[in-house]
Amino acid sequence: MSDIININTITELHDIMGFEKPQHPLISIVDFSKVEPIRLGSNIKIVSSLYSVMLKGANCGHLRYGRKTYDFQEGTLFCMAPNQVITTEGVDEPDEYSGWGLFFHPDLIRKSALSKKIQEFTFFTYEVDEALHLSDLEKKNLSELLGRIKDEYCANLDNFSNDVILSSLELFLNYCNRYYGRQFITRSSYNKDILSQLESLLKDYFNTDKAEQFGIPTVKYCAEQLNFSPNYLSDLIKKESGKSVQEHIHYRLIEKAKTKLLSTTNSISEIANELGFEYPQYFSKIFKSKTGLSPVEYRNLN
Repeated sequence: MSDIININTITELHDIMGFEKPQHPLISIVDFSKVEPIRLGSNIKIVSSLYSVMLKGANCGHLRYGRKTYDFQEGTLFCMAPNQVITTEGVDEPDEYSGWGLFFHPDLIRKSALSKKIQEFTFFTYEVDEALHLSDLEKKNLSELLGRIKDEYCANLDNFSNDVILSSLELFLNYCNRYYGRQFITRSSYNKDILSQLESLLKDYFNTDKAEQFGIPTVKYCAEQLNFSPNYLSDLIKKESGKSVQEHIHYRLIEKAKTKLLSTTNSISEIANELGFEYPQYFSKIFKSKTGLSPVEYRNLN
């Protein structure tokens, strides 16, 4: 049975890693080479209330996050939102770790504009095997930004310190977003294959009785079928096609609805039910929003 470690504050994080008292109560940058390996162990569940951005260096071993296990390669960046669970897995303890981690408590950003913008950084909920692989230049740029943040919170705090830390943190996260965008582009051929798989999945769903049995497919369902986290799949598909997964779902749904309206004499309620709608009114509303016509108007015009 695995042990569970709950990390609720920056101070608790430092205690677990064997560090001295943090220099700022809500944010810390950790050099993993200074972490005692014996303290991390294996098969330990870690539940953190902090935002975490970690660059894994050599000898970092395996982590399990959600349903998946990942053997981190050197230079991979992994981001995690509060209240997620990761598990260290059975590998021999290395002589030392390397890499770094940026950790900050939600209270740091709660009263700032970043508290709303952080929802846009969907990489915080990607799976571990959807981690970002950084180039040497990208690692250098992020390390320099971390240096600025650390210099600021290590200095004597004044009335401007929090604003400077927050602006630097936002810039750091914007760069992470940019680098994830670059990774989507460089994997374009792979992404096209995933887009094709999504299209095939939706065609199969609506060409069978799955919609009538299980309802309209969700983004989560599509992600699970394609072995991705919902946010990663959404970002990948958006980068590749310009449309969200939800838009692809609605497109296939409306195309199927058009076919049924013109090739059958079924009532609108019957067609709505066959497409997975609990309420015909909702079907009519979506159909009109996508075509400009109600289902009845579309049938009568054709």
